[in-house]
Amino acid sequence: MSKISKTVGFSLLSLIIGLSAGIFASSSAQEDGKVYELRIYTATPGNLDKLHARFRDHTIRIFENHGMQIVGFWSPTSEEDADDTLIYVLEHASQEAANASWQAFGQDPEWKSVSDASNANGPILAGVERRYMTATDYSPLK
Repeated sequence: MSKISKTVGFSLLSLIIGLSAGIFASSSAQEDGKVYELRIYTATPGNLDKLHARFRDHTIRIFENHGMQIVGFWSPTSEEDADDTLIYVLEHASQEAANASWQAFGQDPEWKSVSDASNANGPILAGVERRYMTATDYSPLK
């Protein structure tokens, strides 16, 4: 599959996930500043199980240490993405809180150790796509 087709596919997948979760992107900020972050990870060939293990065994706990609230994790149902894609959504108090959490997470000594260990035999992550969103005024998440 061409890179353009895969990029278009990921974009459509992002929209579908957002709609199905009731968190369609809105250009206006919510009164309370809450933002949701959609992340789509593409694992390197043969390493999706290692990526799942890293989240299951380490990353979720480290996220929580930095105020990153997990909404959910998903696996795509399409055959072309099922072997290498992980999708998840985080909730943050605000865009500023998201930025601060990611900065602290990236500097966390435990995360650095976990990342180094999981990538010891080569990178397990090939790419990351992310989008920040606010819930619409009619969203159940509002």
